[in-house]
Amino acid sequence: MKFSIFQSSRQGGRRYNQDRLAYSYSRDALLMVVADGMGGHFHGEIASQIAVQFLVENFQKLATPALKDPFRFLIATIDQAHEAIGDYVLAHGLSEHPRTTCVACVVQDNHAYWAHVGDTRLYFFHGGKLASRTRDHSLVQQLFEQGKITEDEMTTHPERNKVYSCLGGTIPPDIELSHKMLLHEGDTLLMCSDGLWGLLATDEIASILDTYPIATAVPELLDHAELRGGEDGDNLSAIGMRWGDEKLFTPRSISTATMPLDAYTVQLNPFSAERGTEGEPDVTEADIERAIAEIQAAIQKYSK
Repeated sequence: MKFSIFQSSRQGGRRYNQDRLAYSYSRDALLMVVADGMGGHFHGEIASQIAVQFLVENFQKLATPALKDPFRFLIATIDQAHEAIGDYVLAHGLSEHPRTTCVACVVQDNHAYWAHVGDTRLYFFHGGKLASRTRDHSLVQQLFEQGKITEDEMTTHPERNKVYSCLGGTIPPDIELSHKMLLHEGDTLLMCSDGLWGLLATDEIASILDTYPIATAVPELLDHAELRGGEDGDNLSAIGMRWGDEKLFTPRSISTATMPLDAYTVQLNPFSAERGTEGEPDVTEADIERAIAEIQAAIQKYSK
């Protein structure tokens, strides 16, 4: 495999960052995941962390060096992540269920396979044009499909944050799969939370991705969205991946051809205390260490 990839997550105007994202690759397969946590601090972060970490850990166990069935992997692992969040709720007697949206994509054998729950999106660009994107599991998506609002109105509608499918809730998630998509040289995948796509038009996203190398394009997208979001802006996160050689400016392509069969690379944003408006952490390092141990306990039951 040969590709360029870059990920970044920002707090925006919120006091906490409940987004989590990661990518991991073996010699023959690549996994990318973005999750947008929902729920009071700091349970929203824990729900999204469980989802992302569980997907990455299972990928590293099962991609040897490729997955036998990417779609089966995505369905089973996302469903088990939902159950692991539920176990965390029961273990801690929480009255409110922490939840998270999630989009995950596997790339292997020159094809992309993705699945999503909620309104965290994946965009697939071919030849600089949008070829496909995920369909939001949200009220405003339903209103748009019914012809009651326009696509532009989706980003400003007062009910835009209401999703009808997520991980960690009391109802099993509606996991939606893509088709098996062939990748060509220069094709680009962008996965992002609504803090980014809610403030940028699709044409604008396409233009920026088509203008810059992926390591520049992703920060550029985040800069635009963060500026427009201002003091009240949402958390915003994105992973961008360009297939093949990076031809824009300085080449930054990754080649996995020489990787050992049992080797993996992972990039996962850390689980850590966010600082509030007064500059002091809302949770201690001991709280963080305890949360990490609790996350591991919640997912251990489902690890294969």
